[in-house]
Amino acid sequence: MFYYLTLTRSLEQRLVNLYRQGKVIGGLYSSLGQEGESVASAYALQSGDILSPLIRNLGSMLVMGARPVEILRQYMAKQTSPTAGREMNLHFNDFDLGYLGQISPLGDMIPVMAGICLSFKVRGEPRVGLVYIGDGGASTGTFHEGVNFAAVQAVPLVVIVEHNGWAYSTPTAEQTATLRLADKAKAYGIPGITVDGNDVLAVYAATKDAVARAREGGGTSLIEVVTYRRKGHAEHDDQRYQPKDEIAHWADTNDPVDRYVATLLGQGWATDDDMDAARQRVRAELDVAVAECEDDPLPEGAMALSQVYASPPEEERLWFRRLDG
Repeated sequence: MFYYLTLTRSLEQRLVNLYRQGKVIGGLYSSLGQEGESVASAYALQSGDILSPLIRNLGSMLVMGARPVEILRQYMAKQTSPTAGREMNLHFNDFDLGYLGQISPLGDMIPVMAGICLSFKVRGEPRVGLVYIGDGGASTGTFHEGVNFAAVQAVPLVVIVEHNGWAYSTPTAEQTATLRLADKAKAYGIPGITVDGNDVLAVYAATKDAVARAREGGGTSLIEVVTYRRKGHAEHDDQRYQPKDEIAHWADTNDPVDRYVATLLGQGWATDDDMDAARQRVRAELDVAVAECEDDPLPEGAMALSQVYASPPEEERLWFRRLDG
């Protein structure tokens, strides 16, 4: 898990550098300060399970097997990216590895994942789904509909609610009166617990229990992970609405990577040399990944409609010729 925590933070730092060079197309979303819950929760899954991330769950996708070079190509909209430049950031799938890319309307992946998990139940497959939602997204109608449906059908779904303090620029207290978002589970008759989202082992243990319960036929669970978003909604957001002392407090005293390092050293599970080796491995891997994709071509305009239809009609090619003319 330390490797994946380091990989997540280091890859995002590389992406920030590329963004500032104008090489990232569209928005860049950072999970700085909340990488721990993404890595730890995904680590509780098994082969065959499926996960649906949000924009701050890069760590989850890396744990599932997404390669840094794919993430870099996707953010830079390269022709070689998983979506051939049609989408950016984490909007892509790999069903073999077990992750289903997000869609932009917040909350909408809850009913999608409820349906996927219902298919697991109907087919009698011992598979589990894991889906993420933010504190703001947990106030949307689709969140309610999806969790309610999942609860009634007792599907094997684990819902992670990331309570990171802000829904874009709206503080949690101004968009919901619920003090603990896990309390929302009571309305659906499912278990709901709150854990320290920056305690890697606590998130792992809670998710592992919920996943085991779902796999054994116990139905849907909700886990609220309390964390903090230390950067703006996206890289272009200057965070002027977030108190600087609040950001500093979480950075200085409650960083998930620092806390996990202290645990590894304190328990004698790893040495400084072990962690330096992991950091060097990550640095070398990212050097190779950036070099591999930075000069890849952007997609040709004519590719925009490819794969839209199973068999592209002749009219599609004529349409591009008309544009050229």
